[in-house]
Amino acid sequence: MFLLYINIIILICIIIRIFIKYKDIKSYILWCLILYVFPKIGIIFYFIFGEIYSKTQYKSQKAKKIWFRYSELLKKLQIYYKLYFKYIKPNTKIKSLFQLCENKQNLFSMTNNSIQLLDSSLKLFTSLINDINLAKNSIHIVFYIWIPGGLVNKFSKSIIIAAKRGVKCYIMLDYIGSKKFFYSSWYKIMLKVGILIIQSLKITIFNFFYSRIDLRQHKKIILIDNKTAYVGSMNMVDSSYFKKNIKIGKWIDLMIRITGPIVNTISIIYSYDWEIETGRYILSLHQLKKNLVKFKNKNNINRVQVIFSGLELSKKIIHNSLITAIFLSKKSLIITTPYFIPSNNLLLAICIASERGVDVQIIIPKYNDSILIYWASKFFFYKLLKSGVKIYQLKTGFLHTKSIIIDKKISFIGTVNLDIRSIYLNFEINLIIEDNIFNKSLLNIQNKYILKSQKLEYNLWIKRPYWKKLIEKLFFLFKFIL
Repeated sequence: MFLLYINIIILICIIIRIFIKYKDIKSYILWCLILYVFPKIGIIFYFIFGEIYSKTQYKSQKAKKIWFRYSELLKKLQIYYKLYFKYIKPNTKIKSLFQLCENKQNLFSMTNNSIQLLDSSLKLFTSLINDINLAKNSIHIVFYIWIPGGLVNKFSKSIIIAAKRGVKCYIMLDYIGSKKFFYSSWYKIMLKVGILIIQSLKITIFNFFYSRIDLRQHKKIILIDNKTAYVGSMNMVDSSYFKKNIKIGKWIDLMIRITGPIVNTISIIYSYDWEIETGRYILSLHQLKKNLVKFKNKNNINRVQVIFSGLELSKKIIHNSLITAIFLSKKSLIITTPYFIPSNNLLLAICIASERGVDVQIIIPKYNDSILIYWASKFFFYKLLKSGVKIYQLKTGFLHTKSIIIDKKISFIGTVNLDIRSIYLNFEINLIIEDNIFNKSLLNIQNKYILKSQKLEYNLWIKRPYWKKLIEKLFFLFKFIL
């Protein structure tokens, strides 16, 4: 009887907490339903997935102070070298998008960047290994998944060789996503030659009860001498070997290689993440200044803005930047994502864009590596198709690219999926790019995806079997934890 009373008190406290915390009525109802139907399991689920305690280091006041220090340093450098967007004649149509990102993150967009698209594992690893062989000072790496094998082993060897010749190497890998790497011989070999490796967002018995364990380090970044950066959707895997057992085909990704002042912004973000994880300051101010001075007084009007998430200080910035960009679209909007479980506001923005005459196209994989997301995402198709959105399902391989292009002028590319987890929970990075040449290249790739895709038709979609509709609705209920 005593345990029953305790259980009831805990349930009442959680319900009150949910009522105070959640402003979305659907989230409130869903949690209450779970607690009512499965009270004991529901309590466990809530503490694991529904609560982020203030003790988490990523939300501490210390973390905010550290970020303010980094961002102010970068802003002073940007102003001194006159490389931020206020020195360029602004495009009034998209000025509000960049202004939003600056105000929310205390970061300017940067000019005078050179950007190259890499659309295959072979191209990426060839370029990466060449750059690492030329590295003189430092290599910084962060990935969600690192699985040894194939081209990844060649890449690992190049890092070990670089470390042996005196290059400082830092590797930050997600604790869950890179489990196979941590249990491999490569991990021990790298540690032996002096490479610093940390297990990001590590789950232990000590932090299990006071921090949210389903937050993941989802960034994919490689920095070489703080002057060349790689960012995009590809994990540190050889696509020829990765997840062959689930038989959905070869993974299709996009990475970009970028040089120029914006690399310093990415360096700042990496150094910040490293200091939060370890308490160590690794930023080389000398390298930042050396890289910026080369671009002073150059007249390249492309513009790149970095947005990142995972911290309270940048809460909702990715979501709000996407909403802003979609409402700015006038003629066309092409979205490529492997996982499509949008927020209500994001879904509404996409539908309204289509209804006001924007040619909206969404490209997703026909088959998915997650059966839950496969069904949950289909729940949104009816509303999208009814609003005139064109949905294409890539028939060959697993489309893992995360990109958006608006009116052929502005593009988003990075690690962000259009799902609740990427938008609100995981630690992500996206680049907003205003560059005509780059956007033409990205548009060509997206058009190639469309040519290899199957278009969904509204008239056929509404006739699908009723049992499929039931499964879609069932999995949709769990969209906040997928």
